[in-house]
Amino acid sequence: MRRREFISFLGGAAVAWPRAALARESPTPRRVAVLMNLAASDAIGQSRLTAFLKALQQLGWTDGGNLRIDVRWPGSDLERGRKYAAELVALAPDVVLAATTPLVAALQQATRTVPIVFVNVIDPVGSGLVVSLARPGGNVTGLIVFEYALAAKWLQLLKEIAPNVMRAAVLRDPTIVAASIGQFAAIQAVGSVGMELAAIDLRDADQIERDVSLFAQVANGGLIVTANQFGANHPDVIVATAERHKLPAVYGQPYYVTAGGLISYGHDVLDDYRRAATYVDRILKGEKPGDLPVQAPTKYELVINLKTAKALGITVPQTVLARADEVIE
Repeated sequence: MRRREFISFLGGAAVAWPRAALARESPTPRRVAVLMNLAASDAIGQSRLTAFLKALQQLGWTDGGNLRIDVRWPGSDLERGRKYAAELVALAPDVVLAATTPLVAALQQATRTVPIVFVNVIDPVGSGLVVSLARPGGNVTGLIVFEYALAAKWLQLLKEIAPNVMRAAVLRDPTIVAASIGQFAAIQAVGSVGMELAAIDLRDADQIERDVSLFAQVANGGLIVTANQFGANHPDVIVATAERHKLPAVYGQPYYVTAGGLISYGHDVLDDYRRAATYVDRILKGEKPGDLPVQAPTKYELVINLKTAKALGITVPQTVLARADEVIE
C-alpha cells in the first residue's frame, strides 16, 4: 500500500471507528406494543401499565431510550379492540403485551408470528390460545388469572362470611365461553349440596339490574362475581346493584371492594404485569414464546370492607379477618 493510500485509510478508519462505537451505544430501539382491556382514563389500568414499565426498566429497558412503547386502550369495546389489535400488528412490534382472552384472540387473528405475552386470561388452553400450559407452541404465552379451583373458594368464602345464604347467583362473562363454564362448574362442584345456584350473564347495566332484582325476590341469597370484562370496566355498577338489593357478594378482584363491595379474593394483578415484563425481556433477548410455559399466579389477596359488612348487618368472623391482607374500615 502506498504511503498516501495508507494515510487515507487511517483517516477513514478514524472516522468510521467512532461511528461504529456510537452505533453500539445507541442501537435502534426495540418496539413493544401493549393492548389493555381498560380505558385510558381508568386509574387501575394506568397502575397496571406503570407496574409493567417499571419492571421493564429494572430489566434494562427504558421507554424513549432502547425501547419504544405503543399502547392502545379499547376498554370494553371488543370491536375497537379488534381494530387496535390489527393497528398494533401493522406497527411490526418485537412483542405485544395483551390483557384478556378476547384481545389476545384478536391479536392471533391478525398475526401468527409476532410474539404475544398475555395477562388476565382465564383458560388459554380451553380458549384455543395455546396448545398446552407447559409447551404453549406458536407465538403466544403469558400468565393465567387463576386455576378453576379458586372459583370454588369464592363460594366457600360466601358461606363463611354469610352462613344464612342458601342461594347464590354467579355473575359471569358470556363472551368467554370456556372460562364461564369452567368457573361455574367449579362453584357447582362444591355447592351442589344445600346450595341453590343460578347463573347471570353480564351484558349491560339494565340487564344486570333486572336479573339480580328477580333473584333477590327470594330470601337468603348472595352473589359471586367471577372474572369478567364488564366488571373490570364497570365495578361500580355491579357493587351498586348488590348494595341496592342488600345481597352479600364475593368478588374475584379487590377493585370491587375499593368501590364498596363486601369481600374479594383473587390474585395480585400488578404482580402479573411485573412478571409479564420478564417474559417480554426474554423474548426481546431471543427466546421464543412457544417455549416459555404459561405461568399461574403466585400471590393472592383477601380484602374486606367492614363498612359494607356493617351496612348488610354482617359480623365478619375473626377467622376471616385474621386471613385478610387488607381491611377497609
